[in-house]
Amino acid sequence: MEMIAYLFASFIGLSLGLLGGGGSILTVPILVYILNMPPKTSIALSLAIVGLTSLIGTITHLRAGNVNFKVAFIFAPIAMLGTFLGAKLAVLLTGEIQLIAFAIIMMLASYFMLKEKKDSEESIRDSSFPIIFILLEGFLVGVVTGIVGVGGGFLIVPTLVLLARIPMKQAIGTSLFIIALNSFSGFVGYLGTVEIPWKFLGKFTIFTSIGIVIGTKLTCFVPQKQLKKLFGLFLIIMAILILYKNRTVFF
Repeated sequence: MEMIAYLFASFIGLSLGLLGGGGSILTVPILVYILNMPPKTSIALSLAIVGLTSLIGTITHLRAGNVNFKVAFIFAPIAMLGTFLGAKLAVLLTGEIQLIAFAIIMMLASYFMLKEKKDSEESIRDSSFPIIFILLEGFLVGVVTGIVGVGGGFLIVPTLVLLARIPMKQAIGTSLFIIALNSFSGFVGYLGTVEIPWKFLGKFTIFTSIGIVIGTKLTCFVPQKQLKKLFGLFLIIMAILILYKNRTVFF
């Protein structure tokens, strides 16, 4: 069972490398339903795993010139603050409520994955640079990250493309850098509230790191449109399963 989990870990890395997000959407269900870890521990570990993996992916994208630090340093600080506060707020919620919120976020992520973009590159290039909107979304993404353990790449990438006017590949690389900072902030917020299995964390992260290096290299060869549709459908299925397993909260 543990080896199956490590195989999924590689898939988590592939997702982050190819799409600039989606890693934590996969990590939490794997830790909860395959390795039978408590929800709160799984969310905390997800933040650490995705943070470390995204940092490695950032280095690979940096070499290709796909990280926009100017935009990242506008978005990241307010997002980190939101993540830390979200992690502290999560103490007030039960693990089941966090998983239900997580499933709802998965549904939202699937919407972004499946939605056909109507914005042309020209219209994106001609748009303004509304920093206040970037800061507001950064804070909201941060709070969500802290509460349910998602890195927020599925929200960050569209924001960087549509509001910050940067190309898709650069948005993916910049998103990974922001996710890394965001996730570390959230993980620090969980320290002292959950017990961290450090040895397992190290092993799992090795496999996700291998996956993200491969995924980053494949971005030039894999058709993003079809990949996003398949991933979006997968998220819907996973969200329904999580809601079903936690149905006792409603009944």
